[in-house]
Amino acid sequence: MAGVSPSTLRLWESQELIQPLRTETGQRLYDRALVDRLKHIAWLRSEKGLNPAAIRETLRDLPEADDDAGEAEDDASDIRPGTRMRRLRREASKTLETVAQATGVSISQLSTFERTSQGLSFTALHEVARHLGTTLASLSGQEEGRGGESLIREGKWASWPTTSSGVAVQVLAEGRNMMECNRFQLAPGASSEGAYQHEGEEFIHMLSGSLEIILDGDQFFELHAGDSFYFESRRPHSWRNISSGETVLIWINTPATF
Repeated sequence: MAGVSPSTLRLWESQELIQPLRTETGQRLYDRALVDRLKHIAWLRSEKGLNPAAIRETLRDLPEADDDAGEAEDDASDIRPGTRMRRLRREASKTLETVAQATGVSISQLSTFERTSQGLSFTALHEVARHLGTTLASLSGQEEGRGGESLIREGKWASWPTTSSGVAVQVLAEGRNMMECNRFQLAPGASSEGAYQHEGEEFIHMLSGSLEIILDGDQFFELHAGDSFYFESRRPHSWRNISSGETVLIWINTPATF
């Protein structure tokens, strides 16, 4: 469709000209907007003779295709996280460019997430949610309802969108509660993709696999199945699955600032 070879696509990805979505197994996905971007890159390369750095600069100056002008209103019944994020952004009268500048997340990544609820790292999701005055739990629909009793049967969990590195989060307690209780399922190599911080306290209990947590950028903790860990959320923290297989853990945040 773009008139280039698979090896060229991989090259452009390594040069950070494109950022395709990924399935849990690592397969690349290309939506219509990304295919259009590919065609434009191919034209800049062949017709203009631009190098990767010049192409990146040219693409950065292009207006985002989804700039709200002439776009249809959101379907009120659409409760996907990306749609929720777009509504909040529009209600705050913020453009994609404004959010991108404030959070350090690229316009193309933001636009892709609003359309597909995929493609953002865990840290990027947290930064965008904080900038829009909300939380990841609210974007995922976890805070709907009044709270109180919440019974969820095994395997019937609601899920947050899987991140670009393979972080899947299942909701263990629904409603507006003081505690946010989640089950994290981390694919090999999955991580927060950066550090983040917020108010509150956190508790982790490892079910399987191994996790490395870094606090304040210089304190390293290695957790294994059966281990528990507590820390204050205001400390910058990042994490990654350091096992060769899947890592599963229970993660509790309080209060609901996550």
